[in-house]
Parts: sequence; C-alpha cells; structure tokens
Amino acid sequence: MMPRPAQREAGAGKAFRLLTLGELGPRQAAALVRESVWLKSRRPRVTRLAGRTMAMVFSKPSTRTRVSFEVAMTQLGGNAISLDGSSLQVSRGESLADTARTLSRYVDVIMARVYDHSEIVELADHASVPVINGLSNSFHPCQALADLVTIRERKGRLSGVRVAWVGDGNNVCNSLMHASALARMRLRIATPPGLGPDPATLKSASKRTSIDVGTDPQAAVEGADVVMTDTFSSIHDTDPERKRRLLRKYQVNDELMSLARKGAFFMHCLPAKRGEEVTPSVIDGPQSAVWDGAENRLHAQKALLLSILAKGAIS
Repeated sequence: MMPRPAQREAGAGKAFRLLTLGELGPRQAAALVRESVWLKSRRPRVTRLAGRTMAMVFSKPSTRTRVSFEVAMTQLGGNAISLDGSSLQVSRGESLADTARTLSRYVDVIMARVYDHSEIVELADHASVPVINGLSNSFHPCQALADLVTIRERKGRLSGVRVAWVGDGNNVCNSLMHASALARMRLRIATPPGLGPDPATLKSASKRTSIDVGTDPQAAVEGADVVMTDTFSSIHDTDPERKRRLLRKYQVNDELMSLARKGAFFMHCLPAKRGEEVTPSVIDGPQSAVWDGAENRLHAQKALLLSILAKGAIS
C-alpha cells in the first residue's frame, strides 16, 4: 500500500511523472486508451481513490483542464484542491522546489498548468508524489492522450491512422508527435516557416512512426483520416498578431476538409476562434469530433489517475 503523504520523505525516490507523454511506452499508452474507452462506455461506479487528494496548480486560466480533472477525481471517490498560482506563496517569491516539497507532504498527486515547461520540470524534480503536466508552453500530454481515445473511438484502431496537423507547431502538436509514435499513427504536419514543431521531439518520435513536416496544408490533409488544428494565437504568444498573419492560409475550412478521406473527422483541443483557425461550418458541422474530444479529457484523466494512484504506478 502506498504510504500516506505525511509519512513520505520529501524528495525521496522518484515518483511517476507525465510531463510530455514521451514517458510512456506503447503498451502503457494502449492500456490507458483501453481503460478510458471502458470507463466511458460502462460508466462504472468506481471509488478506488477514496481518501486520495490531488493538488491542481493553475498559473493560467483553464476550463477543460480544471473541470475535467476535478470531476475525474471526484467521480473516483477522491478530492481535488484547486490552487491559483497568484494566491500561492510562489507569487511572493517562494521557490517551486519548496512548493513541491510542501505539497508532497499533503497530497497524493500534483497536476499543474504552467507557462514555461521548465516550471513543471522543477515541480516534478522536487516532488515526492506523481506530477502531471496539465499544460505547458512546450507540451500538452493530457490532451494528446484524450486525442488517442477519440481517434480509437471513431476509427476502431490507432495503428496506421493518417492524421494531419495544420497550423502552429505548438505544445499540442509536440505531444501529438509523441502520441503518434506510441500508437504508430502516420502524422503529417503543415506549419508556416519558422513555426514548426520542436526538433528534438520530432527526431525522437520519428524513430517509431512516419512523421512528415512541411508547409503545405493541402498536401498534409490529402487522404487524411483525421484533421487537427489549434488556435492561431495562445496565452504563450508574445506577438499574437504576427502569428495570425503567418497562419492565415492555414485555416481549416470546407475546401481543405474536402481533400481528406471519406469519413474523415475534425479535431480541435479548444478554445476555438471561429473564423480564424477553423470555420463554423467545420467545427459545428457533421465532421466535427470536437465535443467528443473535450469529453474524453475526463475519461482519459480518470484512467490516468487510477493507473497512478490505485495501482501505485503505471505498468
């Protein structure tokens, strides 16, 4: 049995961390997807996390991450504490390392939504409980895990599915590369010059699956089973207007979707700006899987929390 938080030696040993999705192996990812689909389809009453507590640290605004994690923990019988970064002592100069050490004495798992990826790494390096990246400027692993669930649900498989990413090579795109490698999906990425995905992640993920990176959105979408994008400008951007100008030709519209395979569907991690990265006819049309994808954050995170806390570790 896992010891209660107060019994742990802060910093003792290395707890599980999910910071990029690259920490998982193919079998682990497949097991989480299967468990997510089962939890969604059966809606079982599971209280295996009774007595467990999750600290949720938010340095930035959140809708889906905050609500899905809190509901997941509650439905599993546990508790979730939402902590606004501006109200924590880090806002007055306390280090993230000391925050991680302190929270580790109180809770069983920490989920944090941060600005710079180095912040979640620092939290994980000094926590003695599992740490989950709820989003950073470099990666969004929980979104990518939910995306795998959505694709598996719609296509009945993952291996060999052809996915097109159109737009900014951002944090969601980086985690999608990890997800594609784990599931052996075939990924094509189209971004403007200078807005490509992380080179190190691309190199690592390309060892396991086919990932093509270019600048032509039509070439990326042609023959795709799934078309994905994200907002043109995010909370991380220092020059959002420049990003919008560069990405104007990367809008997902009916004309672009017509190049995908018959039965292809559209995904977006949200929030969306209709008329910018996607037209209303696509996101609100029959090809949209956006709302299923948003819901699947809940089921994927329930599977993740159960695997970490009920079993002691992901196996």
